[in-house]
Amino acid sequence: MRAVVQRVKQAEVRVQGEVVGRVEAGFCVLVGVGDDDAPSDAEALAEKVCHLRILSDADGKMNRSVLESGGGILAVSQFTLHGDARKGRRPSFAHAMAPAVAEPLFDLFCSACRALGVVVQTGRFGADMLVEILGDGPVTILLDTKRQF
Repeated sequence: MRAVVQRVKQAEVRVQGEVVGRVEAGFCVLVGVGDDDAPSDAEALAEKVCHLRILSDADGKMNRSVLESGGGILAVSQFTLHGDARKGRRPSFAHAMAPAVAEPLFDLFCSACRALGVVVQTGRFGADMLVEILGDGPVTILLDTKRQF
């Protein structure tokens, strides 16, 4: 699984004009499920994201996790993270997992984050979404379970 983790002051996602997920300070996590991902990838990614120390401590240093800060996660499914644009001008999404199989793994990622104690809001899987991110820093981290993060 791949994730783009952005530290945010706030983030929200809308579907057809309706806000379906919103968090204040914490992370916006764009999550892509690959065709070779398994439940263990979802659980490992959740563990990594929830313990990632990129939030500021009292001294302004990146030293706190979303767990320690009490922040939330806005998780948004994004198959385009598995786009391959090495050939031509149109990306191939051949390595993105089929939606019917990817959705349960995305849900498992969200459930695993919640089980660790993080409040998680989501977009709507497979929907055309408008994601609004008020970045903090900016701080953006790329994670990939196949590359040991």
